Amino acid sequence: MAKGRAGGCQDFLRTRCSRRAALQVGGLGSLGFPLSRLLQAQEEASNAAKAKSVILLFQFGGASHLDTFDPKPDAPDGIRGEFGTIESNVPGRPICEHLPKLAGMSDRYALVRSVHHKSSSHNPGAYVSLTGRESLINIVTLNASANDFPHPGSIVDYLDHEVRDVPTSVALPTMIADGPFRTPGEFAGFLGRKYDPLWVLKDPNSKDFNVDELTLPESISVDRLEDRQKTLSQLTALSQLAETSAIVQGMSEYQARAVDLLTSEATRKAFAIDDETDETRNRYGRNQYGQSVLLARRLVEAGVRFVTVYYSRAISGWDTHKNNFSTLKDSRLPQTDDALSSLLTDLEERGLLDETLVYWTGDFGRTPKINKDAGRDHWPACGTVLMAGGGIRGGVDYGSSDATGAYPDLDPSTPGDITATVFHSLGFPPETLIHDQLQRPLPISDGRPLLPLFG
Repeated sequence: MAKGRAGGCQDFLRTRCSRRAALQVGGLGSLGFPLSRLLQAQEEASNAAKAKSVILLFQFGGASHLDTFDPKPDAPDGIRGEFGTIESNVPGRPICEHLPKLAGMSDRYALVRSVHHKSSSHNPGAYVSLTGRESLINIVTLNASANDFPHPGSIVDYLDHEVRDVPTSVALPTMIADGPFRTPGEFAGFLGRKYDPLWVLKDPNSKDFNVDELTLPESISVDRLEDRQKTLSQLTALSQLAETSAIVQGMSEYQARAVDLLTSEATRKAFAIDDETDETRNRYGRNQYGQSVLLARRLVEAGVRFVTVYYSRAISGWDTHKNNFSTLKDSRLPQTDDALSSLLTDLEERGLLDETLVYWTGDFGRTPKINKDAGRDHWPACGTVLMAGGGIRGGVDYGSSDATGAYPDLDPSTPGDITATVFHSLGFPPETLIHDQLQRPLPISDGRPLLPLFG
């Protein structure tokens, strides 16, 4: 993880560089990246790029790989668990019996069943899973800071040059935290708050769902908003709303972005989830998670490049230290089955799956051994990531775990490899450089793209 002083030089951060320019800055030799190799990697990634957008479904708390996509039906009772398996439409690829819709479309997604890291607490685990960078501090009290490595959506925002009337990166419906400690990796970190995602901290399933950032006070008309100078002073009254959605520092940048969004018909229309039919909304699931995933689909249709949906920790998320099986059976698994299967189906039917990378991940896996409270505990030594679209071949497995799901036994992979794969799909080689607050060049990923996943 990059370390730097919060008050470091900001000049570079205020300037967007082209990817080629970023690759040509000084310091390449010290990083061990020959310029010829970097340019070759850029060309290879550009040629392979299929994804225009990314949807990240993050299961905060840590989903059990053994009770979802990597079941072990032949393991002993204290490991196998209460759930049976069902055959998917990919021969030899059984998954949990409570994911029947996803079993029927297993040929649409790949499974990386060998993901491992070292961070056993929620915030460090989420940080490495989001950014691909392991924290130097593996403690419960790890807190987000301005020195953190950025969220991948913030990196895409930083590297993207297209002028658009929708935000580049959106996160919903909640921020994630372990108690009072804000999770690092969900913000722009050392890139600066300018590149934070647009936060939508509302439940899309609520009857009165609206987005404060996109709702104009009666005293401010769209015509007046078009005058940027007047707008910045008028929007001072919105600072309290802005604090809720952007953890404000540098309010003027947030206000400037709010102007652009408030005057964008495309953005407001994308958030109009009531335009969906009851049949569609019911299919995704009439719950916070299902409607958030539906909203993610609408956002990428409107041109948003990176959407992150966090499974709420307010209801314990996937942190099933107790009652793992009843919790998963009653809510987590059916919600996942409804929402993810509907998302992949809709993207495919709209001709968007090839250009939209979807990946489903979380802090870590969970222990093979079931504890005395019928739960599973934190287990960073092995987990599963689902990936679909964006050039990913469906029905493919990368890596595998051992007989009890405890450790990778074939082709081990890391969260850094996952982020490298995401960036590769978007056309950004992992060697692409960004700069921290001390202007030190850092590659956007220190992992390697999992090339066998691509067709």
